[in-house]
Amino acid sequence: MQVLSHFRGGGAEGSLFLSAGAAWDAPARSPERRMREWWLQVGLLTVPLIAVYLHIPPPKLSPALQSWRSSGSYFTFQNQNIFYRDASGAVGSSDIVVLLHGFPTSSYDWCKIWEGLTQRFNRVIALDFVGFGFSDKPRPHQYSIFEQASIVEGLLEHLGLLNQRVNLLSHDYGDTVAQELLHRYEHNTTGSVLINSLCLSNGGIFPETHHPRLIQTILKDGGLLSPIITRLSNYFFFARGLATVFGPYTQPSDAEYWDMWTAVRTNDGNLVIDSLLQYINQRKKHRNRWVGALQSTSVPLHLIYGPLDPVNPHPEFLQLYKQVLPMSTVSVLDDHISHYPQLEDPLGFLNSYLNFINSF
Repeated sequence: MQVLSHFRGGGAEGSLFLSAGAAWDAPARSPERRMREWWLQVGLLTVPLIAVYLHIPPPKLSPALQSWRSSGSYFTFQNQNIFYRDASGAVGSSDIVVLLHGFPTSSYDWCKIWEGLTQRFNRVIALDFVGFGFSDKPRPHQYSIFEQASIVEGLLEHLGLLNQRVNLLSHDYGDTVAQELLHRYEHNTTGSVLINSLCLSNGGIFPETHHPRLIQTILKDGGLLSPIITRLSNYFFFARGLATVFGPYTQPSDAEYWDMWTAVRTNDGNLVIDSLLQYINQRKKHRNRWVGALQSTSVPLHLIYGPLDPVNPHPEFLQLYKQVLPMSTVSVLDDHISHYPQLEDPLGFLNSYLNFINSF
């Protein structure tokens, strides 16, 4: 009894004994509880990291990309700021060329042939479509080929060139914009561009021979999943995906991939990729309108084609093109040139285009 009363006392020794006894008597934590606690700790560490990642500012512009932007200007179309470049070129020429870029890149796609074009044309004009490059990228927004065509018309009106004939040089997504501009021209739509010639390159002119990348299909039809994927997009996945549409011997350098990614990330452009991709569905819906414009035109028409293109593969695309548009002339570049011919073979691309321009 004396021993028991001693340990029941209020002293430190008694408290220590009782605490140890309580710990000894407590049941062990179950594996399920330990697992829940582990996941809770992981979550507490991961959530802040993801939050930081999702708000990382876009990469800084490289000197080359900075020079491209500083050489350009902006005009406003329906409350959206649209970036464009307008260079004065050959003094002895009155010809104007307007360059229409592809998806998901920007007007910077034309940088390797820009100087060559200025030596032939009096005016060389390029723009970033809304949602691309240095132009505004509103969201939510219903991006459409029709809107992009109206932006081209608005730019030429802004420059005082709407009543002058222009040559259109387009690539990929820009091909479809050019087809809509051609339709408006052929139907004498008010405010339409006066088209002197049209040169297409590696665009999904025919939906039946167009093979979008898997990620494009997922994003355009992904529903609630699409915003999550675009939010989590990063340089690694972007460069890896884009590499599949360049030839094995014509891959961009790391610096060039970074420039492309930087242009996408400017103004949070990665968050509108899924909205922009609705152009694939628009091509199917308006096939007759846009292919019909090519079939019925009397405008000089040319195609420059990189035959290794997995998006518009050889030979099925080229066979259909020649069958549907027999009046068009065609330049097929070397076998190893893929979807971005103006970047992969700028000299071959430029020579093919100038040969076409000088042929009429």
